Amino acid sequence: MAIDFSLSPEQEDLQRLARDFVRKEFTPEKVRHHDETGEFPREIIAKAHELGLMNTHVPQEYGGLGLGVLDGTFIAEELAAGCTGISTAMEANGLAQAPVIVAGNDDQKKRFLTPLVEELKFAAYGVTEPGAGSDVQGIKTVARKVGSDYVINGNKMWITNAGVAEWYFVLAYTDKDAGTRGMTGFLVPRSTPGITVGKKEQNMGQRASDTRGLTFEEVVVPAKNVLGAEGQGWKIAMSAFDHTRPMVASGAVGLARSAMEHAISYAKERQTFGGPIAMHQAVSFMIADMAKDVEAARQLVRLAAWTIDRGQRNTRQAAYAKAFAADTAMRVATDAVQVFGGNGFNKEYPVEKLMRDAKIFQIYEGTSQIQRLIIAKEIFLRA
Repeated sequence: MAIDFSLSPEQEDLQRLARDFVRKEFTPEKVRHHDETGEFPREIIAKAHELGLMNTHVPQEYGGLGLGVLDGTFIAEELAAGCTGISTAMEANGLAQAPVIVAGNDDQKKRFLTPLVEELKFAAYGVTEPGAGSDVQGIKTVARKVGSDYVINGNKMWITNAGVAEWYFVLAYTDKDAGTRGMTGFLVPRSTPGITVGKKEQNMGQRASDTRGLTFEEVVVPAKNVLGAEGQGWKIAMSAFDHTRPMVASGAVGLARSAMEHAISYAKERQTFGGPIAMHQAVSFMIADMAKDVEAARQLVRLAAWTIDRGQRNTRQAAYAKAFAADTAMRVATDAVQVFGGNGFNKEYPVEKLMRDAKIFQIYEGTSQIQRLIIAKEIFLRA
């Protein structure tokens, strides 16, 4: 089969739709406002929902577009180039939906996916805990069987969209002694008694995103809300990451691209020693490194997305993309601040925010170190 790096007309339309939306709605004034105040960007997201830029992976039979992961990356990069705080608030639905798309039955998909498409509603992925981030096996949340129901007790932390979500995907132990095979995934409506939503966390970057803790105290969940079957939660949660990590990596590419573009523009304008700083090798080499790494990250993203869209296991490729794109975003944003010099350290210029926003890409949905562990495992245990 021939390799073709070109986009189809439909993919170009998706990319153009997202890019035009960002130019119109992600204005510097709006982006600055949501970064400074931390206000949830509901008005902007409502317009994106109306255009069909959200919930794009929901299958057509449940009201969505049924787009593949590769198609979604074109949208994700454009949105992130505008503001990753706002785009993360939008993309969090995709993370919560992924376990349902992967393992949900027809009834669950109708009850939990379709409403998100029909009107602006949010969902959240509840796995991380105060003492269990990268070490998912270390979670303490438990669910005990009581009759035909399950009763959940525990705490979750750093949950994106926790404060606005209509429902949560929750991972809990139903059999602690069974290790990962004792984990079960649940779909839990926010209205269920016993759920306490914590305060909005004041984070360094991506401040428009709503990040909070969750407490579950004797939360009763019916058996019909068990995702897959009892004991399949770990497998479902990890499978979801294979779908969502290329999307997150694409967001990192978008941020890096934006930082690079700002650096290029500034380097052309800023004059030192009788000419623009773009003419100085020290600066031009920094920007050359930005360009090659952004393009390399983009191609790793597309490989990971293409692989899973073909029905093939992409765990290694998704880890390649997530680790490289996240590290690239942080490095490019940092170098963009350096190109701007003292101005880059000032909030009046755009790269200061990009540097703050970039850091979390190396942490959420599996740290850059965890991605390296996955890659090493793939090399040595699956070779």
